[in-house]
Amino acid sequence: DNMLFIEYPKCTTCKRAYKYLNENNVEVERINIVECTPSKEELSDYMERSGLEPKKFFNTSGKLYKEMNLKDKVKDMSKEEVCELLATNGMLIKRPLLVTEDKVLVGFKEDEYSKVK
Repeated sequence: DNMLFIEYPKCTTCKRAYKYLNENNVEVERINIVECTPSKEELSDYMERSGLEPKKFFNTSGKLYKEMNLKDKVKDMSKEEVCELLATNGMLIKRPLLVTEDKVLVGFKEDEYSKVK
């Protein structure tokens, strides 16, 4: 099964992460997070597999996150509400997402990526 690499192509972190995967011969299917935003069901599944709190899926440094004043709202949102909101706009989602068979990595940390085969 191909791993999914869900990215925003202009994002520098995504570029770094993809370069790392490429250099380590890890094959992935690239998905543009804005053109093909994950559905709320997919996001819910990704959260389960990541082991992270739903709010960790927000792109907290994004313009939209700030414009929508999400910092104050997120802490009271249920997982369901978070998934619904994130599914409306790929720019709200922290990226890249690396989706493997049993795990989902959010953002790019080299030590996490190094364990992916």
